[in-house]
Amino acid sequence: MNRLPLVLLTALAPAAWGTTYLVTTELLPAGHPLFAGLLRSLPAGFLAVLISRRLPRGGWWGKSFILGALNIGAFFPLLFLAAERLPGGVAAAVAGAQPLIVLVLGALVLQERIRPLAAAAAVVGAGGVALVVLGPAAELDLWGILAAVGGVTATGAGMILTKRWGRPVDVGPVAYAGWQLSAGGLLLLPSTLIVEGVPQTIDGSAVLGYLWLGTAGGIIAYTLWFRGVQQLPVIAPGLLALLSPIVATTLGVVVAGERFNHLQAIGLVLTLVALVLGQLAPWPNRRTAAPTPHATAADALTAPR
Repeated sequence: MNRLPLVLLTALAPAAWGTTYLVTTELLPAGHPLFAGLLRSLPAGFLAVLISRRLPRGGWWGKSFILGALNIGAFFPLLFLAAERLPGGVAAAVAGAQPLIVLVLGALVLQERIRPLAAAAAVVGAGGVALVVLGPAAELDLWGILAAVGGVTATGAGMILTKRWGRPVDVGPVAYAGWQLSAGGLLLLPSTLIVEGVPQTIDGSAVLGYLWLGTAGGIIAYTLWFRGVQQLPVIAPGLLALLSPIVATTLGVVVAGERFNHLQAIGLVLTLVALVLGQLAPWPNRRTAAPTPHATAADALTAPR
């Protein structure tokens, strides 16, 4: 696939995730971030596996659970916790730290050279979202900020391992997303039942919210996202994630009535500039090879780069 269509399709994922904060605060029962993460992941994962009719084999059982833990099992509850404790724009804007995390991990794990343009884009993006976070109307909650930072750190590590390990050569992106969603959902199941349980009331609005998060924000978004992560330069999807705060902040202002000032507007402009700069990163000469269906985790870690 040509680069521009691939970038645009990959960008749909963080754009969909940017709606999570509004959906959580406006439609879902409060106080149940684990349950929300469970319903977003497990049904969508099982559906994707059913559609693809493919299960992991060999070392991919372990890899699927590692990736599922980082991208889903840790990220979802932290995401929903941040969404409940912070205004939508603030919660999503913390994702601006992710490009810096991805840039450093990419250099350490993937041995990708940090290029000046990519580094500049990551710094500009972090500065842009900082302006949004530090706006005078922002209500900063320590636990909300820590949850948001923890979530983007987990997904940053998951992004690097997704690119490092690739996917089996005969497995499509739907199955690959389904493995991780299912694994992450299974990891969330015990803690959800023990810590939170099921909300006492799930009305029609909540049902619509869960359906949206499980389809547009779940199976569809992760299928597009993982394919883009594997094919684009590592910094490109990391900066595309900045679409999440842009969408969330816009929805917070337009729908939820959150206040927005000139300083935050400058921050969003800088974020958009960083996003565009990140897509100008050179396409890698060699892509990380995907292991064969029967390869083990050790085989993948020692495979030539």
